[in-house]
Amino acid sequence: MTPLDLNDFLERLVNNEVRLSTMIWGPAGIGKSSIVAQVARKHALEFVDVRLSQLAPSDLRGLPVPADGVSRWYPPEFLPRDGRGILFLDELNLAPPTMQGIAQQLILDRKIGSYKVPAAWFIWAAGNRKEDRASVFEMPAPLANRFLHLHVAPDWDSFKAFALANNFNERILAFLSFRPTLLHRLDPQAPAWPSPRSWSMANRLMQAKLPVEAAIGEGAAAELAAFSALYDSLPDLEAILDGRAALPPFPSEPSVRYALTIGLTVRAETVERGLRGFNYLAERAGPEWVQLFASDLMRLLRDRGQLGTLAQLVRRDKRLGQFLKDYQELMGG
Repeated sequence: MTPLDLNDFLERLVNNEVRLSTMIWGPAGIGKSSIVAQVARKHALEFVDVRLSQLAPSDLRGLPVPADGVSRWYPPEFLPRDGRGILFLDELNLAPPTMQGIAQQLILDRKIGSYKVPAAWFIWAAGNRKEDRASVFEMPAPLANRFLHLHVAPDWDSFKAFALANNFNERILAFLSFRPTLLHRLDPQAPAWPSPRSWSMANRLMQAKLPVEAAIGEGAAAELAAFSALYDSLPDLEAILDGRAALPPFPSEPSVRYALTIGLTVRAETVERGLRGFNYLAERAGPEWVQLFASDLMRLLRDRGQLGTLAQLVRRDKRLGQFLKDYQELMGG
């Protein structure tokens, strides 16, 4: 499944109060942990992130304390006592078999020693696969059988939705639209390589005007730099969006087309500017570029709560109205 599919599945578990232990599998850096935290925030759930690989058995089970001639186990303070939330066992299969064995009781019986997981808490976990070159241990069959298993893969559309919502640098968005295979490319010979996580770090570096190879590696950084140079050949995007100039020709080079289309999308801060960008592409570009622009713009307008204003413009602009009707039919209504 894609990260968007994962988010939807987890939200359905929460909405339907399905408290089945759930294991999320996928390569490093694709946002598994971030999605779980995002679901917790959206539903106002407490979130406890436990890294079993960093704990000793006594850290999870607690310490025995003598009382009235018997030993009582005092559980660790980080385990939840009440309320509603998500107990997240991240990097579960990085933990050695001893720790996974102890976690098995927590996952199966929702208790360990004298400690019980509160009834309103979900137990979810995540881990990498062997093929991801992570130093993981085999998950024991009895433990694996306690989980639902969700397998997540990198997905450009999912990352683009996240990046648009979080105001990523338009050059990163345009570059990855042109080279989506560089969204996630593990390089076992290098410490830095491109992934959704490292592109998020690269975005922060670009905001600070710092070089990005420390996050995504030298190869991807060099390609991004070469692509960024294309911006010098773009038409005046602000003039197009403000309606201050005659409509320039649409570029012929594919990489420049991606840069222009994504640039118009990111800079369309108002519905009116978005409409001018749409009309420019409808006049000068092919339908695939109009669709790329419009689908991303709709997502941004929805996130901004501006779909009501868009509906007013649709009534005024017949071409936009016809496009949206055709697009809805193409997407199955």
